[in-house]
Amino acid sequence: MEHALSPAAETLILNAEVGSPDDYSPRPDWPGGSSGVTIGVGYDLGYMAPAAVGADWGPHLPAAAVKRLQQVAGIKGDPARAAADALHDLSVPWDAAKAVFDACDVPRTVAETVSAFPGSGSLPADSFGTLVSLVFNRGALISSADPAVALRRIEMAQIRDAIAQDRPADVPAYLRAMTRLWPPSTGEDGLRARRHAEAQLFEQGLASAATT
Repeated sequence: MEHALSPAAETLILNAEVGSPDDYSPRPDWPGGSSGVTIGVGYDLGYMAPAAVGADWGPHLPAAAVKRLQQVAGIKGDPARAAADALHDLSVPWDAAKAVFDACDVPRTVAETVSAFPGSGSLPADSFGTLVSLVFNRGALISSADPAVALRRIEMAQIRDAIAQDRPADVPAYLRAMTRLWPPSTGEDGLRARRHAEAQLFEQGLASAATT
């Protein structure tokens, strides 16, 4: 079964990742933390294999540019800062970024969402799209044997369980609770705002389904 990304969910992701096309920066960047060099619409090279980078970007960028991007695949954290600086002369046009988002990022993230949250494919379109946004931003990891990592993934596990137990109405509260990870002192206002926007969209999806 194929799952499409709802227009509202796509808008949420694009707004959170790049704002509008007018706001889009074509230069490789390092967002900080455990991220790698990031290009396009939140395309994190730190979590991609060189072969995948080539397959995704080869049709849209010059071969020499793709080769340089492949060389920083897998580099994460502080080393990615220098890697991004070294690539700052490269330009990833918006048309290429949107093409890779549509053809590669979205299908890949949709599949990861279905796998991470069993039963999510049966949710209303906007509610499912909310979870795609979440996975696009935080990845599909649900739990970990590392206590520190597991502590940061508590709400992901709670969302998984709520969907599996047919309690979708509980999901927005878990999305809002997740903002504990980015208190005001971290300066991550965008991530807190994104979780609240996702909670609202999830609720919108449930409400729409209830009236049809």
